[in-house]
Amino acid sequence: MKTVTEFPRKVVEFPDMGIVMPDGCRLSARVWMPEDASDDPVPVIIEHLPYRKRDGTTFRDQLTHPYFAGHGYASIRVDMRGNGDSEGLMDDEYSEQELQDACDVIAWAAAQPWCNGNVGMMGISWGGFNCLQVAAKQPPALKAVISLCSTVDRYADDIHYKGGCLLIENFGWASTMLSYSSRPPDPLIAGDNRWRDLWLTRLENQSFLAPLWLKHQHRDAYWKRGSICEDFSAVKAAVLSIGGWHDGYRNTISHLVSNIEAPVKGVVGPWIHKYPHYAGPQPAIGFLQEALRWWDRWLKGAETGVEDDPAYRAYVMDSVRPARWHPERPGRWVAEKEWPSPEIKTRTIELLPKGSKPAIVASPQNCGLAGGEYFPFTFGPELPGDQRPDDALSVCFDQPELAEAIDIVGSPEVEVTLSSDRPQANIAIRLCDVHPDGASELISYGVLNLAHRDSHEFPQALVPGETVSARVVLDQCAYRVPAGHRLRIAVSNAYWPMIWPSPEPVQLSLSAATLALPLRPLAKGDEATFAEPEGATPWATETIRAANSERHVDRDEKTGIVTLSIADDFGAVRDLDHGLVNGSIARETWTIHPDNPLSASGKTHWTQTLSRNGWSVRTETWAEMRSDAQNFIVSARIEAYEGEKIVFERNFEEKIPRALV
Repeated sequence: MKTVTEFPRKVVEFPDMGIVMPDGCRLSARVWMPEDASDDPVPVIIEHLPYRKRDGTTFRDQLTHPYFAGHGYASIRVDMRGNGDSEGLMDDEYSEQELQDACDVIAWAAAQPWCNGNVGMMGISWGGFNCLQVAAKQPPALKAVISLCSTVDRYADDIHYKGGCLLIENFGWASTMLSYSSRPPDPLIAGDNRWRDLWLTRLENQSFLAPLWLKHQHRDAYWKRGSICEDFSAVKAAVLSIGGWHDGYRNTISHLVSNIEAPVKGVVGPWIHKYPHYAGPQPAIGFLQEALRWWDRWLKGAETGVEDDPAYRAYVMDSVRPARWHPERPGRWVAEKEWPSPEIKTRTIELLPKGSKPAIVASPQNCGLAGGEYFPFTFGPELPGDQRPDDALSVCFDQPELAEAIDIVGSPEVEVTLSSDRPQANIAIRLCDVHPDGASELISYGVLNLAHRDSHEFPQALVPGETVSARVVLDQCAYRVPAGHRLRIAVSNAYWPMIWPSPEPVQLSLSAATLALPLRPLAKGDEATFAEPEGATPWATETIRAANSERHVDRDEKTGIVTLSIADDFGAVRDLDHGLVNGSIARETWTIHPDNPLSASGKTHWTQTLSRNGWSVRTETWAEMRSDAQNFIVSARIEAYEGEKIVFERNFEEKIPRALV
């Protein structure tokens, strides 16, 4: 990445600008703006997050926000209520209070003498979610949005449920937020006499969100609120949507470009859950330059040509050898003037010829361990690996060797006709690229709770032995399968630890299956280009402990239990400006017996540390999830330390009835 040190306008930074909400709660914001903004007002760009601007997102903030400010914007990074250096309490993600706070921040910013009245909102993941939800509320000053790695549907395409199946990320993310939000404000910001009171109040009101999310197992009003797919027309601001093929939120770009009535464009690269000017796998792109083109057009009225950009730009990835991490993905950029594209044709493939004997699907519960993380994050061993271990536990339909290459661009679908021997059953379908030597690379996958075959809102139990039809939609993808390779469609009724298992072992009898494959004419080269990545001067830190990620799968040959152990040490660094040292370690353990779905268990343990000179604090959080045939059982614990003295402890435990999940 090219570091830019000279900008058209000189930048001034305010590390703690207080924004007081109508109820008196003070939100802490880090603000960069042109030094002469009071004389020459500028548009504002807002990023509104719970992830701590003082230490949590500083790496990316330092690359991004001064860059925007140097090009004529006031760039504001706000700590959400109840997090970081802000006052107040947070009780859930995307609450009405959070969204109203964002609207109030927008109104505050638009009224400042250094603002020209136009505001944009941006963010990745949580920030990508809330900027779309805020846009649907139509605050008057909000003219444009850049949303990365986000969703339009909080139930069907987030970390909670997928295809009506319970994602283990539902528990994993609740555990993460329990840890993230357990940390105190910085005493240099909150004050030596206030930080502890704010911290203890925060801890006393800390929510463990897993039970709340588990109480909404169907697509009810809880999930509909904030899901902009309920009314795409509510979004009036211009939307630039960006995502990555190695991220869990790869479908949103297509959904937005296909449905938003306001100006909208989409870009999907080969990336994990990161901003694309520093993301991996390579190639990264000049995201900040693309963002400026968007902001300049919709916040300054400049003619930048963004309206003439293709509706949808996607990176078609070449076939590679399966690996848990790819530093780069060879391929090419394709461009579609409109999306869905008339250039993409559907090839239909019957997987079970008529008259064939039904295929029996009865996967061991540990099928799925090659699937990787839902949204890879660490530049480490989190991508899907060689699929052969999972293929061996699935029913596979191998297609003939390809005589010529094909480009799969879009969302494959599989129509199935089957019966189940249990009232609740899951099905997972993977589309794989099989190399000549047998190596199997994951192209895309989809899962479906068959009780949700007709509705996520009103699921219906299966009648054992009764034949039903269902459609399994696989995730969007853009992938070139070369000549000499074969397609494999692998079907299982377990996908651990991506989804929580059914309460009983299940056998499916698959009598028909039809693959609908979206094929695009072969791209001969790049149809779109991007500038090389740029960024402002990187965050100045001293490494105290290097980061490291590990992942191990073990099988106890005596008991048969299979365990996935994950350790992500995010390291510890000292900020060379204000001296704060922050460190973080996450540990996860997922265990299951191949024959027993009720043996499934997930455990997490997070450690967070903050220190400066003689001051130090630490929080430890633990969480566990298991289930019986009737209930989910979740528990958690927080311990908070000042120095080596424990100053707070709290336990959580709750049992939630299963509802056809």
